[in-house]
Amino acid sequence: METLRLRADIVASIREFFRQRNVLEVETPTLSAAGCTDPNIESVTARMQALGKGIHYLATSPEHAMKRLLAAGSGDIYQLCRVYRDGELGRWHQPEFTLLEWYRVGWDEAALMDEVDDLLRSLLAPYRPRASTTRLSYRQAFRRYIGIDPGKDSSALAHRLAGLGVTVSQGLDHDGLLDLALSAAIAPGFDPDSVTFVHDYPASQAALARIKTTSPPVAARFEAFSGGLELANGYSELTDADEQRSRFEAERRKRRDTGLPAPPVDEDLLAALSHGLPACAGVAVGVDRLVALAAGLGNVADTMSFAH
Repeated sequence: METLRLRADIVASIREFFRQRNVLEVETPTLSAAGCTDPNIESVTARMQALGKGIHYLATSPEHAMKRLLAAGSGDIYQLCRVYRDGELGRWHQPEFTLLEWYRVGWDEAALMDEVDDLLRSLLAPYRPRASTTRLSYRQAFRRYIGIDPGKDSSALAHRLAGLGVTVSQGLDHDGLLDLALSAAIAPGFDPDSVTFVHDYPASQAALARIKTTSPPVAARFEAFSGGLELANGYSELTDADEQRSRFEAERRKRRDTGLPAPPVDEDLLAALSHGLPACAGVAVGVDRLVALAAGLGNVADTMSFAH
């Protein structure tokens, strides 16, 4: 019960943080006719007789629907909601969990990192005060922590990971190796008493972020970590409907190639992008993980009244 009271205090503090900044709280549907096409995320399916349209999907995040509100002129918005992901159950994962997601119109990812830092500092200060924030580019993180450039070929990267004692599964593509390196060899080295932001991800890992015209091009994306625990994932958002459709279809092809179901793309989101999504930046933060940090718990299950 002590943890549930702490959780309620954090949720109340989140709402107060955004109230003071004039960011509107919204609610969007959990059910959608379109599933998540990301090859690394599995949607939970549901059959809804009342809707009469066959399989529906539980939201893996509220991102698509929130962008439809942004395209309709909502301005700055945030949402606290339950989301669902199949195949995720472990120390820091539950198949249903609470996500905080918000969008700032006219901002880029650098400005949003500042606000994420402000939010984390204010929420955790009563329980886990910290003195510093670290920011590293993706490339800097690889060079500093494992001594290799992420642009190196896959065999060199796999060899380096094996030398660090990381088990490398057969068949991992280059992005898979990069993800493994970050999660297993780099992030665990981050200071647990600091928040570490990693930004400028490879363009191949842009997801729904825009691509920055640097040399080489990088994704306008960041993640925030406490030690090795990921807390937030944010973007300067892609606003081009044609490019977004192309990325969705590429993800669906990859899913089919690996034997995964390929859910239909979200035509409503694409229509909203065609109508005109304002330049904006958005981020998702795992609330259960924040509560675990604040309470000094070693897993997210203990932050929930009923965990799976």
